[in-house]
Amino acid sequence: MRNKLLAAVAAAALCLGTAGLAQAADPVVEKSFYPYKDGVPTNPAIKVGMVINAANVDQAKDALDPAMYQMIKDGWVEIKVGPTTSFDLNKSYVDATEKSYKAVSLGDKPGDIKGYVAGRPFPQEPSLSDSHAGEKIAWNYKYGINYGDGGFIGPFYWTYRNMASGNIERVLKMNFSFLNFMHRVAVAPMPNIAPNPSEMYRGIYAKVLEPQDVADTQLLIHRYEDDTKLDSSWLYLGFQRRVRKLSTGQITDSFLGSDLMIEDFEGYNGKNSDMKWTFKGTRNILTSFYNHNQMELAEEHAEPDYKFVGLMGRGNCFPKVTYQLRKVFEVEAVPADPNHPISKRIMYFDAQTMYATRENIYDRAGKLWKTFIIGKSDPDFHLPINKGTGIAIDDEFSMIDVQAGHCTTGQFKAQMDPALAPASRFAVDGLRSGN
Repeated sequence: MRNKLLAAVAAAALCLGTAGLAQAADPVVEKSFYPYKDGVPTNPAIKVGMVINAANVDQAKDALDPAMYQMIKDGWVEIKVGPTTSFDLNKSYVDATEKSYKAVSLGDKPGDIKGYVAGRPFPQEPSLSDSHAGEKIAWNYKYGINYGDGGFIGPFYWTYRNMASGNIERVLKMNFSFLNFMHRVAVAPMPNIAPNPSEMYRGIYAKVLEPQDVADTQLLIHRYEDDTKLDSSWLYLGFQRRVRKLSTGQITDSFLGSDLMIEDFEGYNGKNSDMKWTFKGTRNILTSFYNHNQMELAEEHAEPDYKFVGLMGRGNCFPKVTYQLRKVFEVEAVPADPNHPISKRIMYFDAQTMYATRENIYDRAGKLWKTFIIGKSDPDFHLPINKGTGIAIDDEFSMIDVQAGHCTTGQFKAQMDPALAPASRFAVDGLRSGN
């Protein structure tokens, strides 16, 4: 039995590097990546196993962001509390942080960073007395480990839902691919993929598979190392058989009629220099972190080797998962462009992983417009290919338009395998061939 256990540990270590099983030697890095080493957050009103609903939500108000509190108060959803667990990140990423963070600093203007090599640029605990704390958190998010050096979602179901009636209006079946071209820490080539003459930092590629009227629609985004340089984005429309470059304004339009803008992808899919970032404080709130294989999974869209997270609540707009009480950094992001369709984003970055799993988006009048839930699974309780990666798995999203009474939900089959996201897929010339 002992030999089998050792073999299993060794096999896990081969997959995208080893998850953070050992503690960091540097106390700053250790506090950043292992915040629960000495104990998890507590709240006298929050108990593992309890269900928070309209009847008892007032006692749990301090553990909820304002939008989630109001949705529970209004009877849109009930949430169950699960135990808080440590989502240890990939050891190569932690080691890279430890080696290089002391040389990293902000530049003289938004979008500038100096001395960054790899890992988390600013692992230091943010402080309200630091006027640049919000911007540093934004850099930690940009250079985070979401999908590692490369990953793939397929299939990825987007469902458009009427909250009042519960009717499903449309279902899109898609594939998404992500690839880091620079600052790679775990998968060869490291640290960069070459040649890369444009100094692209990251590529994002999406392809619609169904329904027929939008099948073969493709989106390609090139994000550059220079944060002040505009992203290059292209859309291929299958029915027109042509590629067109997207203007800057189109990233804030509804994407394929959904409740998401391209800028919303992954929580925030824009440049740091496009926003003014203000740190609002550290909080302990309930967020959708859980173990996928321990949830009540759906039969809908089920595959031989995988079942997706289920949905519940008003209009089936909420993930059927447990919520953990976790340490988060609250950050306000205000667009630099006065013509932007939103006035601000209030983002809750998980302190351990730096993922933005809760977010509230306000319209230009300052009223709550949309609220975003991104579910994260521990990789060791997911597909076998994800075990041992030290990368929390995107598992579900819900973008809820509270003003329109509408939502778009996403159900993921995410795989942390860069082989499924080859560099050739991110070439503009490949769009016509379907990559």
